[in-house]
Amino acid sequence: MPETPVLALSGVSAGYGGAAVLEQVSLVLRSGERVAVLGRNGAGKTTLVQAVFNLGPRVAGSVQVMGREVGGWPTHRIARLGIALVPQGRGGFPDLTVMENLRLATLGGRPGTWTLERVFMLFPRLAERRAMLSSALSGGERQMLAIGRALLTQAPLLVLDEPSEGLAPAVAEEVIVTTLGRLAAEGQTVLLVEQNLSLALRLCERAVILAGGKIVFDGASAALLAMDGMLAEHLSV
Repeated sequence: MPETPVLALSGVSAGYGGAAVLEQVSLVLRSGERVAVLGRNGAGKTTLVQAVFNLGPRVAGSVQVMGREVGGWPTHRIARLGIALVPQGRGGFPDLTVMENLRLATLGGRPGTWTLERVFMLFPRLAERRAMLSSALSGGERQMLAIGRALLTQAPLLVLDEPSEGLAPAVAEEVIVTTLGRLAAEGQTVLLVEQNLSLALRLCERAVILAGGKIVFDGASAALLAMDGMLAEHLSV
């Protein structure tokens, strides 16, 4: 039998009030894949993430996570199927320490290989700052903390929403490229929503372009790089 997709969207439309943001979006993500979702501001990228997690927009169509139809489910129940979000803006609890933020992520009890020790090995600076309030961290360190929290949930699918936003290029290279490169080597399934084209296509073997709430490209990253017209029209490259 064919493998059940980790994430499957079919005919998904989503919006707020009377305004449609996504229209008839279909997307399948299989275990071990790394897929980049690209597009200009307002293309519907963040609404796509919110639709998957039921974080606000009205949603029509089918959203399946780990083979389960999750339409209308509360966000925490969707997450427990095995999908973790690294949100735009990092998230986290500013009045808690680094260690307290990380420990909270372990409370779900899902079995897996990620431990506090492994997160500190991946991000040594978090180990150095474990007693600091997360509000005192730099932007790059807060992104490390957000990724560390997601990993500690042991989720098979990691969704990152604009992780390079607000980071200097050198910091994005260190935190995003290096980290996701290591996770890719371990077979981590990743959905990366990103405006940084170069970063996204280096990390993901497959790319999806959203424009006007619709998918206008879904294929190999290498093929997209050769399509100058597509890049210019939809990504302003």
